[in-house]
Amino acid sequence: MTKGKPWDINEIQQLQRLVEEGRSVDDICKVMVKSRDAVVQKMFDLKLKAVKEEKRRVSGKKTVFSSSQLSLPADLPNVEETLQILAAALLKSAEAGLSKDEVGRLQVVATLAKTYKDAFAEYLDYRGIEERLDRLEAKYARLEKKGEDASDRPS
Repeated sequence: MTKGKPWDINEIQQLQRLVEEGRSVDDICKVMVKSRDAVVQKMFDLKLKAVKEEKRRVSGKKTVFSSSQLSLPADLPNVEETLQILAAALLKSAEAGLSKDEVGRLQVVATLAKTYKDAFAEYLDYRGIEERLDRLEAKYARLEKKGEDASDRPS
């Protein structure tokens, strides 16, 4: 059951445009001067999806919404850099007076760093096997060619 006044066609088009621009729900609410519930419900009705948002608690009971987008690095961090991140998280977690949120965040950082290190090591193993296979194939091709050359010679 709708509580407020119905949306007109211009408001619906504006909502669709703002979602296509990648605006967050909070931004859309501010621009359209509508409640979060109204915007979320209308987006649901229209099957529109906004930028993925995550809840973050900030001091006390306040909850903040923020967009979470991953940017891909140009180069993969090496194992040493990942171990440095893991070491920094370990040292920081040993400090006294950390909040529950900080400890949780450090645990996530440590888990991600360890997971990345393991995945990176597997990747390097794979690349090493791939390079060895390439060398063996080239060597086999040379030996095969030598064998063909030898069989072509008159005896």
